[in-house]
Amino acid sequence: MWIYMILKDKVAIVTGAERGIGRAIAVAFAREGASVVVNYIQSQKAAAEVVEEILQAGGMAAAIRADISTLDDHSTLIDGTVKRFHGLDILVNNAGIQVDESIFSARPETWDLPLGVNLRGSFF
Repeated sequence: MWIYMILKDKVAIVTGAERGIGRAIAVAFAREGASVVVNYIQSQKAAAEVVEEILQAGGMAAAIRADISTLDDHSTLIDGTVKRFHGLDILVNNAGIQVDESIFSARPETWDLPLGVNLRGSFF
């Protein structure tokens, strides 16, 4: 196994990192030497499992709950990261959602939710 440590001494936030692609990114960044913040909104248990996987492999990680569609939570995520790891070098805007709903039954809140996460959250 090749380990280059190209992210040694870097601090990364990966949004939506408790599962799927975000989890894989968080683990890969840690494998390359980064201290990783596993951002989550739904499952604290799943986020803790990612953190534990990274710690067991000798990496550094912490989980921080923050809803990236809510601007106030951005401060929670960034301030928590800086407090825990004394800096921030990398942000991976991985979090994204999709609402499968017929246009005929669409509701404003199901329109606003993906825009909040996928667009506003990444932009701000």
